[in-house]
Amino acid sequence: MPAYTEVLSDLRKGNVSNMYLLYGTETYFIQQLKNQFIQSVIQQGDEENISTYNLEETAVQDVVRDAETFPFFGDKKLIIAEHATFLQAKPKKLAFQHDLEMLGQYVKNPAPYTVLVLIADYEKIDQRKKISKALNQHSVVVPCEPIKPYEAKKWLQHMAGRVNVSIAPDALELLEAELATNLYLMQNELTKLSLYVGEKGTVTKDIVEMLLVNSMEQTSLQLVDAVIAGDLKRAISIHTHLLNMKEDAIALVALLAYQFRTILQIKRLKQKGYSQSQMQKQLGVHPYVIKLNDQRESRFSDGQLETIIIRLAQTDAMLKQGKMDKKLAFELLLHDIIQMRKSH
Repeated sequence: MPAYTEVLSDLRKGNVSNMYLLYGTETYFIQQLKNQFIQSVIQQGDEENISTYNLEETAVQDVVRDAETFPFFGDKKLIIAEHATFLQAKPKKLAFQHDLEMLGQYVKNPAPYTVLVLIADYEKIDQRKKISKALNQHSVVVPCEPIKPYEAKKWLQHMAGRVNVSIAPDALELLEAELATNLYLMQNELTKLSLYVGEKGTVTKDIVEMLLVNSMEQTSLQLVDAVIAGDLKRAISIHTHLLNMKEDAIALVALLAYQFRTILQIKRLKQKGYSQSQMQKQLGVHPYVIKLNDQRESRFSDGQLETIIIRLAQTDAMLKQGKMDKKLAFELLLHDIIQMRKSH
């Protein structure tokens, strides 16, 4: 299975196949490949030969019929079909049926004048399905998965080079910790920072702190800070801000659970005599996260942290089952955690 960089390089060289499957949740990789498909397949002036479909709204057999139709202008046509949920283990129920037999036949013998790109923008495809096996055998399958934490610095430096700026070491550390492995957000923030410092400018830590968007990961850290400080009013204010940004309560609970699990893991490793560098190797997280949570762990007992993690799991289940209003459930969670913290 070729890597993203390998496929991107092939496309830039003009080595284009007729059938592709992109899957994964890294929006940056998917968007970069879509842009390159357009540049590599479509001649300037032939933009009429680009078609985009949402497979949650259009049956795949209609896409196949389009793929089999000769282009009106030029020699090639490009079809991008997004949200291929029929590749999931439990596909989303739609108002129509996808004819996967028809797609399977097309995959085995694609039209030579069409480049068909299927996009499954979720973590996994069900490899047991007949259509998945056909795609694996007869198309170029490209994983577009989030990068590993240890790769973040390399990507930050690569993107900084592309916008012709340099990043101070402490600014790089902060960006690496705050933007985590989200390349799409990384690109947006570096573009904004490059406009601020200008060509060949240097991004400093002060500039990052001033301009960095409140990403979901960053706001979860702020929520933890508010909870540790026992500041319910601020915690609820941050939560309201997240609601206004259309952030999902279930995802936010998961991020808070990650933060508190990390605090508990660090507390236990510290009790065993681990240094910060040893903790970083053991947990595989950014040193900045270790440094922050090493300071936080003393605010809680082991029992408190275990109780908080159980309470987070209960809220997660409640939200997924729709048993309570999301806003109310989350604010009750914040109240309970702060009360537990105050009992220390």
